[in-house]
Amino acid sequence: MRLVWAAIGLAAALVGGQVMAAEAERKAEVAVDKAEVLEQQAATGGSGSTPRGEAITRSEAQAVDPAGAQPLDDAITCLARTIYWEAKGAAASDMEAVANVVMNRLGRDGFADTVCGVVKQGSERRACQFSWWCDGRPDQVKEDARYEIAKEVARKALNRQLRDRTRGALYFHDRNVSPKWSAVYLRTAETGRFLFYKPRGGALR
Repeated sequence: MRLVWAAIGLAAALVGGQVMAAEAERKAEVAVDKAEVLEQQAATGGSGSTPRGEAITRSEAQAVDPAGAQPLDDAITCLARTIYWEAKGAAASDMEAVANVVMNRLGRDGFADTVCGVVKQGSERRACQFSWWCDGRPDQVKEDARYEIAKEVARKALNRQLRDRTRGALYFHDRNVSPKWSAVYLRTAETGRFLFYKPRGGALR
């Protein structure tokens, strides 16, 4: 009898696991679809708060790219992975500011009109705008907890629920470096790790 009950319990656990996996996959698909609409709105100059039914929920965002190893072909994954690799060891304000820069570039002259396009821009000539994309290292996430935070920041950015800490910046760099272009751009803001800039008179580098 014990064996029978054990078999029943194992079967129930397997079924339950399949149900949970299917639900997570459904949430991920919903999140990706919502993110595509939201990035299109951002790229075309949409503003204001996102209606509740159109906003990506926390559980939906966390269901996307659960192991941090999926291809970078949707807005949430591209934005979250950029936040993670650019600022994974930094404060929340640094992570949010990196997201601000990506969203500020979206649809602007000289930049792509999708999040993934913005993140990968320059890779065709080995001059990536975001260095982690061209550094030749594996892009798989190594710290799950930090990636969860990055996905939450990405969710809020796409939902237009983040204030712009950078005051419209299109560029940034670590405080420990001093690129030549920073001397001709207008500094707009700073966080614990980064300095932020935008062009003077609209000229892009």
